[in-house]
Amino acid sequence: MFEFKKRFLLLLFLVILNSCATKKDLVYFSDINTESKDIVVFTERKIQTNDILNILVSANSAELAASYNQIPNMPNNPNNVGYLVNLEGYITMPILGKIKAKDLTLSELEKYLYDLIVKGQHLTQPTVVAKLINAKFTVLGEVQNPGTYTFSEQNISLLQALGYAGDLSIYGVRKNILIIREEDGIKNYATIDLTSKEWFKSPYYYVKPNDVIYVNPNATKVKSSGYVGSLATFLSIISVTVSALLTISVLTK
Repeated sequence: MFEFKKRFLLLLFLVILNSCATKKDLVYFSDINTESKDIVVFTERKIQTNDILNILVSANSAELAASYNQIPNMPNNPNNVGYLVNLEGYITMPILGKIKAKDLTLSELEKYLYDLIVKGQHLTQPTVVAKLINAKFTVLGEVQNPGTYTFSEQNISLLQALGYAGDLSIYGVRKNILIIREEDGIKNYATIDLTSKEWFKSPYYYVKPNDVIYVNPNATKVKSSGYVGSLATFLSIISVTVSALLTISVLTK
């Protein structure tokens, strides 16, 4: 009986030890050197079908420029919030007509519209500004507030995106953040280790519209989702078992 109890207590110790997370597993950028500098590269996303674009044309003559801007109740814009990129990749603008926007970046679209206006001698010294106004991303898994979030900035970082969702819960795996990104009809997958600064150089440092961010649960959360509801429940069961073993030990003496 003594040998059995000794093995049982050893097994209990190993289970508890295995359920404990180290500080390194929880701290972000544990390898960062405050004296070093890392260059972060931003690459512009290409415009895709179902994007909604806000395009503003301005010039010295405000009245003339107004003719190139969106007007209320346009047939191609029932929501009156921007130009919807249709399934063929086109938007329809006043005076300029149908414009192929798909597969251009916002900067490329601005330049294309500028050249179109200047070459057509429509306006003098025009300015064209294009923005994506339905940019969104989704955060799922072990975060405080999972969901889909919209943003109006030209770019936000992965950390900012996780901040929208209230940061990772204590059960989130910092070393294995899954990013799902669709570009040109192809889904790309990447994993990010938030405990290291190496991902600063990754093309996934910045979130792009329609990205899906999934935070995996750690072993403790997975175990707590099984038959044993939580560590507290597990310890209660162990306590009852040990008490039973001690009772049996006394009765068999």
